[in-house]
Amino acid sequence: MARDIYGIVPPVVTPFDKGGEIDEAALRGNVRFLLEKGVHGICFGGSTGEGHTLTGDELVRISEICAEEVAGKIPLIAGIIVNSTRDAVQKAKRMEAHVDAFQITPVHYLFKPDEAATYAHFERITGETDKPVLIYNVIPWNYLSPALLVKLMTELPGILGVKQSAGDLKLFADLMVTAPEGSRIFSAIDALLYPSFALGAHGTIAANPAAVPGPCVALWNAVQAGDHPRAKAIHEALLRFWNAIAADNLPANVKTALSAQGCTGGLPRAPMPPSSPEQVRAIEKALPELLAFEATPAAKAA
Repeated sequence: MARDIYGIVPPVVTPFDKGGEIDEAALRGNVRFLLEKGVHGICFGGSTGEGHTLTGDELVRISEICAEEVAGKIPLIAGIIVNSTRDAVQKAKRMEAHVDAFQITPVHYLFKPDEAATYAHFERITGETDKPVLIYNVIPWNYLSPALLVKLMTELPGILGVKQSAGDLKLFADLMVTAPEGSRIFSAIDALLYPSFALGAHGTIAANPAAVPGPCVALWNAVQAGDHPRAKAIHEALLRFWNAIAADNLPANVKTALSAQGCTGGLPRAPMPPSSPEQVRAIEKALPELLAFEATPAAKAA
């Protein structure tokens, strides 16, 4: 039976050392940090986890580590960012014993498949794994329309739902009102998590939850409780923080924010640069106000 996936699901970073290798001890520390903050699930191999740089063997090893640390407490999702159906199927099969679901992008290189080819892509993937699939709708030049996403969710039983990652809240709202019953729609609109939750998003898998999981859990709890004044206050602090980390080296800035909270983020994998001195100062300036909203243990348990 598929596990219920909802709420705050951070895409854990992949800490790298100076040689560009995975720092396994730091990765374990990151998963434990997220668990301590009361998150509802964990995703690895996503954009924030620099999944586009990971080999098949590295993804398998990360899946093993995350599964060991999570120990079945919450759902574990594997990200797959590849350019062929064959590669997606192979990676899914290698990891499916360790995870509860997959987060998979449309094909993202230069040549854009048409809607029929995209449908066939997800049809084959879902036909060759028993684990549910979230479509990670993030590729700017291959951005799937709400109509196509609804068709995929309606006709392919293996599609659990969609992680909607463009900044257009109208497209997200359209998807929320047209998605078939039982589908899961996650918001990755980092600047607008609060309105996404208010519109009924089933959760979020996004950079902000990876960087500041405690305040994001607090935001989720506030919206679920109908405490919109508190939710709006968290939103405003979260927006200021997002403006400090949003850049082409976003994963590096997430790692900087984690390290500032005592959790070793590690380095980004080249050629991505680490946070600049200006970015470090902006992150450190935005963090205190936001971290003051962290959920208390009682709130996490609610």
